[in-house]
Amino acid sequence: MPEHVFFITLSIFFGTILLIFGMKYFSAIQQAKARSARDEAYRDIAAKAVAAQAETAATLAAVNATLADLKTRLAAVEKMLREVE
Repeated sequence: MPEHVFFITLSIFFGTILLIFGMKYFSAIQQAKARSARDEAYRDIAAKAVAAQAETAATLAAVNATLADLKTRLAAVEKMLREVE
């Protein structure tokens, strides 16, 4: 077998092995990047959820304060109506 065919055959064999391992590590890097991006997206969603929850709590407190004021006024109106009867 001529020398150049032997070296080409070995080059193809070892090149294939290197290519397979290179693809494996490239895939692992891409998966790690995707996982990192996904985790960052989850953090953003969680931060938005916390902000929305705080806003909802503030709105609920305002509604409760208004409701308490309405109860007080209604009690005063009922008292006046009882006195008028």
